[in-house]
Amino acid sequence: MTPDQTAELICVKLQERGYRGRVVPIEHVPQLKYEIEENVGQGKIDARLYEKYMTYFRFDVTAILPGARSVIVTAAPQPQRQVIFRFKGQPQSVTIPPAYYRDTDNPVSEILEKSLGSSSYQFNSIALPLKLLAVCSGMAKYGKNNIAYVEGLGSFARLRAFLSDMPADRSDGFKPEVMKECDKCKACLNECPAKAIVPDRFLIHAERCITFLNEGDEEFPEWVDPAWHNSLIGCMKCQLACPVNKSSARWVEEGEDFNEAETDLILSGVPFDRIPPETAHKLKRCFMQEYLDVLPRNLRALLK
Repeated sequence: MTPDQTAELICVKLQERGYRGRVVPIEHVPQLKYEIEENVGQGKIDARLYEKYMTYFRFDVTAILPGARSVIVTAAPQPQRQVIFRFKGQPQSVTIPPAYYRDTDNPVSEILEKSLGSSSYQFNSIALPLKLLAVCSGMAKYGKNNIAYVEGLGSFARLRAFLSDMPADRSDGFKPEVMKECDKCKACLNECPAKAIVPDRFLIHAERCITFLNEGDEEFPEWVDPAWHNSLIGCMKCQLACPVNKSSARWVEEGEDFNEAETDLILSGVPFDRIPPETAHKLKRCFMQEYLDVLPRNLRALLK
């Protein structure tokens, strides 16, 4: 099987599962880095965001997979989850947005393993700017809110990236596109409580975004209205207001149910290694264990 046939097989097998995928040559990775650094240099990206996320991204691909020749970007549909926290005798329903759940990670990896294994190609997960990669690859398009929208999935999708030593054809068109639906639409702009989305430029003021603020470990700024908080982590305001997400906005599944004692444990900031096994399993099933340091603050804001 030729590399082109293998790449096509990957996309077909992902599509059969309801997922999406694209394969792009490794030469495009430096473009992702350049795009981000260019916006930082022009002051369009806040320095705090740059410092936080650029240390997470891995642009030195050869250190992760020597001989890497392509990047595979995937998108898997994910719903919102409603998690129950019992507090002061009352059940409180709290949202966890789609991107934080990893239920689809193993199925995606299994598809890649079966598709690449027959040709003896390797693959390895890599941390890259996923929205930018997905949009530049043509698998998605940007919304005015700078979120990636995948055809048929909207923004209710989990993005992932993988390196592979499978060759990929060079592509001239590797640049972001914005959805045409955004041309005359202001739904997300009007709905954003922090006014992070503005009409006079494409890049949002991400340093004002609720997602950035509640993923960080600092106390919320004084200008943040407590009523703006809507998710245990992240924010769903602009996504739920977006007309492109109309068919997905009501896709909500039940999550874990934390009893009052477990809620108190989380609110008190107990370290993960001191949390009882049953509660720890619930946090793992929510994929929230890595956010345990910010959950007390975020949960308090929602329970108020």
